[in-house]
Amino acid sequence: MIDTIKKWLGIAPGPDYKQLVQDGALVLDVRTPGEYSGGHIKNSVNISVDALSHKLNKINKNQVVITCCASGMRSNVAASMLRSKGFTVYNGGSWYSLQSKIN
Repeated sequence: MIDTIKKWLGIAPGPDYKQLVQDGALVLDVRTPGEYSGGHIKNSVNISVDALSHKLNKINKNQVVITCCASGMRSNVAASMLRSKGFTVYNGGSWYSLQSKIN
């Protein structure tokens, strides 16, 4: 019951991104290629949020996906889109913050 209340209030602990990656999750960076080339998480895949709906076949539906971008806004849009298509997905927020959580 307490955990449910914490979730509603947004104070429950988030997913263990490091463990998800160790278990084989795909880190999907949805920034533009230009942004991605300026810095990114090692072994992440770059598909911009604008191209994502046309490139869903590049993502394994049986693999957990963690989305990221510059601030978390585009990654949230991408996560919602992927969830609606049946993917298991977590919004990792900004790539820089996510990087510190998985290293």
